[in-house]
Amino acid sequence: MNCRRFIISLFALAIGASGVSAQNYGWYTEGDLAPSTRIRIELKNPLDFERKNCPVVISRFQMPIKDLMEMRVVLVDPSLKSNEQPSKEDFKARGAQINQKETNGHLVFHQLDDIDKDGLWDELFFMTDIAPRATKVMYLYIGFAERGWNSHGTHANIGNYSHHVVPFWESENMGWKLWYPTDCDLYGKRKPGLVAYELYKDNLDGYLVPYDDGTDIMTVENSFGGGGICLFEAPAIPDSISRPRFTPQVGEQMTRHNFNLGQISDTRYAFEAITNGPQRSMIKVKTFNWKSGKGFYELEQLYTAYRNQNYSTCTVTYKTFLPEEQKTMFGCGIRKNGKEYDYYQKGGTVITIGDALIENPDDSMGLGGLHVEFVGTALVVKDTYNPEYKFIKSFNGNHAFRIPATRDLSYEYMLLAAWSEGAVYNTPKSFKEYVIKSAAEYNNPLELSGIELEKGHK
Repeated sequence: MNCRRFIISLFALAIGASGVSAQNYGWYTEGDLAPSTRIRIELKNPLDFERKNCPVVISRFQMPIKDLMEMRVVLVDPSLKSNEQPSKEDFKARGAQINQKETNGHLVFHQLDDIDKDGLWDELFFMTDIAPRATKVMYLYIGFAERGWNSHGTHANIGNYSHHVVPFWESENMGWKLWYPTDCDLYGKRKPGLVAYELYKDNLDGYLVPYDDGTDIMTVENSFGGGGICLFEAPAIPDSISRPRFTPQVGEQMTRHNFNLGQISDTRYAFEAITNGPQRSMIKVKTFNWKSGKGFYELEQLYTAYRNQNYSTCTVTYKTFLPEEQKTMFGCGIRKNGKEYDYYQKGGTVITIGDALIENPDDSMGLGGLHVEFVGTALVVKDTYNPEYKFIKSFNGNHAFRIPATRDLSYEYMLLAAWSEGAVYNTPKSFKEYVIKSAAEYNNPLELSGIELEKGHK
């Protein structure tokens, strides 16, 4: 399992009372649930601004109890207002599993995700709000807790879409799919909601779905689209790139219909839905048999969508990395907006904003398109990877980063998007502010400043 994703910093980790502040909270109860064991989790925000819907990942190896089952734990924020007892009308309307009267805090939805599919949970995931430079205490209570309906704010699955296999992952604000197996399409929502299931279930054209649901907002063709990977294999030609779906077997044609050739002779792919919400959803992409002409490669990508966010993160891990040139570098990029009127680049962050005519590239009937004031996309590579910005003129123009090959052959990046008809970040100014703030959070995850097993409630 790769733990270099959006994971809590360990440098401040302290197991035991020495790492826990003096502030104590009463024990949580809910209906007839009155646990006598809990794990105290203390989080610290290293940034000087408030963080909303901040992802938190704690690995099984960091926990004082590792033998957990998802129906026997409940996560509680003691600073939140407790539920009152539901009425009979509430039970009739919502069912028997709704939360009952709480004390000393409020349930926070979480996930115990098995990333490597060995039957053991690997990561505790949840999202929280935290004040500037603040320390926050949360509790994971041990006890059978079947109540608490989880509405889903994310979704991920594999669809047989237009007679080929296509992975989808989405939050309520933004969706991604791999029509091409290496480069992301974008789906903008006009109102918050999950739509991928309807798209692949009924094989709906992404440009011709119910208006309120939204539309595809990215034309990928032969570009990186909303996000894609590459290798820089020619140090003497710094803007020359190698890509899995453009290999010597098929040539680097300037065509948008490039899906490689046969699965034995050329690059091939496999897809897996790792987890499907409610707080985050993940798709794994495996790339095999990539023969670039200057090396042989196989890799995995783990894409993640997060509730209430307009971004997806991606962790790339090379399983086979055999370049002919020792100075071969990793890379990733996004398509430059063809009508770009605003651009930002600093460190490992690049933003492209422009107006757009959204039209189906397969439209042969002259149905026309939709003009929108702006579509914004962004790419963030963590500073720790020492990314170097590079504009790629080929493949319709792309903003990209070169990344020195890492010892563990892995790196991470974040993809962000918004548009003028969306419910949030629907102006160039608000989108840029969102990207810059999200980049700071991505580079400075919450610190786990204390974790302790507590017993004693009666």
